[in-house]
Amino acid sequence: MQIRISWPAGLLTATLDDTPTSKALAAALPISASANTWGEEVYFDTGVSVDLEHDARQVVEPGTVAFWTEGDALALPYGPTPISRGGESRLASPCNVLGSFDGDPRLLATVRDGDPIRVELV
Repeated sequence: MQIRISWPAGLLTATLDDTPTSKALAAALPISASANTWGEEVYFDTGVSVDLEHDARQVVEPGTVAFWTEGDALALPYGPTPISRGGESRLASPCNVLGSFDGDPRLLATVRDGDPIRVELV
C-alpha cells in the first residue's frame, strides 16, 4: 500500500509493507498533525495505538517509515538523530518498521517544527 505525506514545503510517497501496524494506520487515514523534529527525524502523533511488533528496531536506514509505539507516532528518520552513533539513524526507542519512502527522504529536511502535516492513502 502507498501513503502520501505532505507538509507546506513538500510531499513524499512511501510504500508500506503488510504489517499489523500498517493496517491500523491505513484504517485511521487520512490524518493531520503538527510536525516535531528531532535531529534529522520528523515525528508526529497519529492517534493510533498499537503494540510493539516482534521485529521492531531502533537503528534503521534513512528513509524508513517507522511507528513509535511509545508516542503513538510516525517516526521518519532521514539522517542522524541526537542519539545516533556516527551517521546511523537511531530512533528514540525500538519502533515498528512499516516500509520506506519512494523518493529522496532528505526532502524531510524542509519540515519545520510545528508544520501541519497530512498523511493519506494514495
